[in-house]
Amino acid sequence: MPNNDKELAAQLNNRFRDTDTQEVVSWVVQTWGREAALSSSLSWEDQAVTAMMCHSPREKVRVFTLDTGRLFPECYDLIERTRFTFGIDLEVFFPDYRAVQEMVAEHGVNLFFESVELRHRCCNVRKVEPLKRALQGTKVWITGLRRDQSVTRKDMQLFEFDEADGLIKFNPLIQWTEQQVIAYVKDNGIPYNPLHDKGFPSIGCQCCTRAIKEGEDIRSGRWWWENPDHRECGLHSR
Repeated sequence: MPNNDKELAAQLNNRFRDTDTQEVVSWVVQTWGREAALSSSLSWEDQAVTAMMCHSPREKVRVFTLDTGRLFPECYDLIERTRFTFGIDLEVFFPDYRAVQEMVAEHGVNLFFESVELRHRCCNVRKVEPLKRALQGTKVWITGLRRDQSVTRKDMQLFEFDEADGLIKFNPLIQWTEQQVIAYVKDNGIPYNPLHDKGFPSIGCQCCTRAIKEGEDIRSGRWWWENPDHRECGLHSR
């Protein structure tokens, strides 16, 4: 048996190196149950992983999302469609209103345009702190991350040890391409955000997300005024 979660992650990478994605997802859900949780941004990827998780009994499936208070209306509609389609209780976590009030009082509602530091503070208040609460009691954090999404994710593995939260991070789609994910979602009738059909491959807060042009990087619409090396909210790069 491994001595710690870091060793366990390495062993799992070796064990499941060539295993079908659905099989690995089912194994994780069956093994950890509700101690494994998907943090869903309602993206193509997260909707695909939600569907894969639901091949297991619903009582074992835990999926949550973060409502930053500045989401697109389409995201709220998708939360309800996802609940109905899969018959799961998609948990919603919110930022601490006191932290939001203090931040806005000091720097205004659109502070994220002023500097990378202030943008990180906004993301920390609206995303990172709620995520920490959502992950309490969790042993495996499931994500929809893929290597080809951005330069900040190119070295990520199927299983990793997340030092910031002291748990295993499971990235089942890490080697998938965008085309593979979209085909999986559409072929299986999985609900997805209609904004994807309007040039939004990656969707975050409404104020910090724009449609992209043909040929642009898929995450170039996120915090588009910043250098690409900075374009993470802090959830996966702490």
